[in-house]
Amino acid sequence: MPSYEQLSELLDPASTVLLTVECQQGVVGPDSALPELARAARSSGALANVARLVAAAHESGIQVIHAVAERRPDGRGASRNARLFRAAERLPVQQLTGTTAVRVAPPIEVAEADFVVRRLHGLSPLQGTDVDALLRNLGCRTLIVTGVSANVAIPNAVFDAVNRGYTAVVPTDAIAGVPSDYTPAMIRNTLALVATLATTDEVLGCFKRPRRAGRG
Repeated sequence: MPSYEQLSELLDPASTVLLTVECQQGVVGPDSALPELARAARSSGALANVARLVAAAHESGIQVIHAVAERRPDGRGASRNARLFRAAERLPVQQLTGTTAVRVAPPIEVAEADFVVRRLHGLSPLQGTDVDALLRNLGCRTLIVTGVSANVAIPNAVFDAVNRGYTAVVPTDAIAGVPSDYTPAMIRNTLALVATLATTDEVLGCFKRPRRAGRG
């Protein structure tokens, strides 16, 4: 874990963006297509921690981007080149454009200044979406990655962020995956090698910490 001073330096509001990944009702809500993942996100406190981080980012002037995965009702343009995609087509709840399933899930609040970026294909919130261009136009240097799942989309987001030159910060109690013991193992053996790890409370402390004169 970084020192408080190191983490605070990374989380300069002027160059930090908070990304929520697939925190949508059809994934982490009560009527999720993936009920085991939804239970993990809620019972672990990860979803509540994402909501806390988003609320604090709004108060601190830190930009928030919500990455949502969806598909057209006709399925056009959707990926089918992996078992995960083919299985998703058979789920009872579909992440269809314009439906409740692809709305950001409570208790996370979406502010007017937030971006909601929707993707129709692939596994990554960054690859092939508007997110990378938005981050560059916003002057982002540090990307805070939160949400689900620790199995696929979260490591994808972290790897893509690092490959594009951003510093990735992962609040380890604001991500979730299945089974429950997989997430800490993945954090310890994979994300620890490429991302700066912290807790939600540590990140929140940096959001609220007074900064030196001359900083945003």
